[in-house]
Amino acid sequence: MMIMEPGGLADEVARLAAAAGCDPQRVTDLATAREQWHCAALVLLDVDAARASASAGLPRRDGVVIVSTDGDPEVWQSAVAVGAQHVAVLPDAEAWLVGTLADAVESPADPGRVLAVLGGRGGAGASVFATAVAVAVAEAGRHAMLVDCDALGDGLDLALGAEKMDGLRWSGLALGDGRVPTAALHAALPTPRVGRRGGLTVLSCDRDGAVPDSVAVRTVCGAGRRAGETVVCDVPRYPCEPGTAALESADLAVLVVPAEVRACAAAAAVAARVRRYGVSLQLVVRGPAPGGITPSDISQALGLPLLAAMRAQPGLAGALDRGAMPGRTRGPLATAARQVLAILDDSNRSVGAAA
Repeated sequence: MMIMEPGGLADEVARLAAAAGCDPQRVTDLATAREQWHCAALVLLDVDAARASASAGLPRRDGVVIVSTDGDPEVWQSAVAVGAQHVAVLPDAEAWLVGTLADAVESPADPGRVLAVLGGRGGAGASVFATAVAVAVAEAGRHAMLVDCDALGDGLDLALGAEKMDGLRWSGLALGDGRVPTAALHAALPTPRVGRRGGLTVLSCDRDGAVPDSVAVRTVCGAGRRAGETVVCDVPRYPCEPGTAALESADLAVLVVPAEVRACAAAAAVAARVRRYGVSLQLVVRGPAPGGITPSDISQALGLPLLAAMRAQPGLAGALDRGAMPGRTRGPLATAARQVLAILDDSNRSVGAAA
């Protein structure tokens, strides 16, 4: 909502709003402003409107911004009077205001979350598990973005049976250090059909070893979070810039470890590295256990909370070779993926309640 006198400043703000992809509601009287005051995602005021709003006793709320073309002390006095969180002085604050307007357009009631999935050793099944979690999101009626951070893998589009689908891969996507609307990503990337109401967009590496840019990984994770989507990153166990970017963006990291002593030993080094990024790290143990080692044994050895333990999925290797999506059918893989998703959702709600 924009409360400003018609003219130069209002027209300039309208131009910036168009650049952010939004069309703010223009309000010229305080009676209408009072009706819309609480439901508007963002309120933009000029100095006169801020002064009038304060005099009219409009209640304080978040998301109030005063826009001005100078930093006169009166601007700051008006900001204090109306309880504004920010003062945007143009033209210096143009980029900030465009970003704030774009956030207001994209911000959902339920904010998005980012999950990083790693393998405790090579061949642990982390890529398949990451794909299964993304499928679980779509099957639940929401949208997931599956992001491939492993340039030395086979490409996550293969795990979805989407290698022949039109759409860009990392090598064809130009993203800088900035913002990108999720709608643009959905339009540019392969979006295999999953679920009746949800969706899944995959950003896969090519099979030429091209390395994704770490800045672009952060940009994609940020876009998904702003749009309220679940971003699932397949992170390699070896150190690399895109993997680091995903871990630094993640709300939760999951370490997939086969139920083997050697896999447990290898996973200890991966867990120690991931802990340095400060992200919450939990454990998924994958059967079978030929030596009789239990998920609790592995949890205790690694010092990680056990999130899920799953038996071997019958016929999984053959299904993947036929292009079947992991997690679409009932079984241990789909069950464990839903358990991870539930923990991720719970942590997200806890953060929202604390905020």
